Amino acid sequence: MTPSRTRPPFSADERTQLLGWFDMQRAIVHYKCEGLSDEDAHRAVLPSSPLMTMAGIVSHLRWVEHTWFEVLFLGRPAEGPQFVNEPEDADMRAEGIPLAQLLDEYEKQCGVSDEIIAAHGFDEVGRHPDFASGQASLRWMLIHMIEETARHAGHMDAIRELLDGETGYY
Repeated sequence: MTPSRTRPPFSADERTQLLGWFDMQRAIVHYKCEGLSDEDAHRAVLPSSPLMTMAGIVSHLRWVEHTWFEVLFLGRPAEGPQFVNEPEDADMRAEGIPLAQLLDEYEKQCGVSDEIIAAHGFDEVGRHPDFASGQASLRWMLIHMIEETARHAGHMDAIRELLDGETGYY
């Protein structure tokens, strides 16, 4: 199910506003992929960034959600393609994986992240002893993930326009 692209209320508590902006950016990721063929989702349009495809970004966003909330915050094992040295940017390598599967995996990972966020206070700090960023507060991690998701949603805006001319914010 595609998340709603609704801005949070102008006047609400911190949790409602931060999660509202996070959910909206996640929804924009889905929106930018609507109606896109698998071929186009895997097509590189930026010569200097061959992995910066729609599929690659969705894969990357799935894995950064996992990294920040499961690994760094909860202290779970550092597992996933983002933790391997070779190939570089392994979390963006989505060759042969259908876009629908990538979006489904991303949506499921967002659900896991949402459960973690709901169960903890913003002032709690991460638990992973091997990474300095694992000592950040949940608030810091959430704000970072809003920034990360929004930045890549912006990349998706440009890529989508280059692929087929589709534009639009939300």
